[in-house]
Amino acid sequence: MIDAPRTNALGQPIGPALPDWRPPPTPPRTPMAGRWCTVEPLDATRHAADLWAAYALDAEGRNWTYLTSGPFDTFATYREWLEAAARGDDPLFHAVVARDSGRAVGVGSYLRIAPAAGSIEVGHIHYSRLLARTPAATEAMYLMMRRAFELGYRRYEWKCDALNAPSRAAALRLGFTFEGIFRKALVYRGRSRDTAWYAVVDDDWPALRAAFERWLAPENFDTAGRQRTRLAELRA
Repeated sequence: MIDAPRTNALGQPIGPALPDWRPPPTPPRTPMAGRWCTVEPLDATRHAADLWAAYALDAEGRNWTYLTSGPFDTFATYREWLEAAARGDDPLFHAVVARDSGRAVGVGSYLRIAPAAGSIEVGHIHYSRLLARTPAATEAMYLMMRRAFELGYRRYEWKCDALNAPSRAAALRLGFTFEGIFRKALVYRGRSRDTAWYAVVDDDWPALRAAFERWLAPENFDTAGRQRTRLAELRA
């Protein structure tokens, strides 16, 4: 049974009261350590060469299609972009460093950080072929989501080009709920973009966190590192 909405003195429906609401802090520039990877603030000195080499494995440049930056012709231009990105606070870029190699193999960021609303987005995700479809890829997203909710954010967003099928599939796999399409939302790379919106809210987080932790547990992987149970099954 759905409870009737609250009403104000004029009889108009209004949202739930939040008497104890306090805006969360902005995310700190500190590492997030997991079993498979560490997610740490982006740093050109530590990460640029590793990321350049990792992205070079995508010889066709397919992973750049839906990003707003790149591809870059030279390491110097890439490092220049990375240095500027690392200095920013929103987006707040992080590198995903594989624990087995110690090398940076992808990036992601917090952006549209809105403490007053309790909302934060994850985006600018660029996984190299060394990271994609590995346990570390999922763990990195879990670590970033966990930090946001532990800081007190109420809403964790994922947005992408509506034509980016892999990104949309990833959002659903990770437990985001599809909320709709914003038509003609952006112009980038000389083309129009419809944007697909997804989100996880704090009410979703306890069950989702439990599913992530069960999936990431050592016993969920065989000796070759293959998953025994899919994340979707654990979420269900």
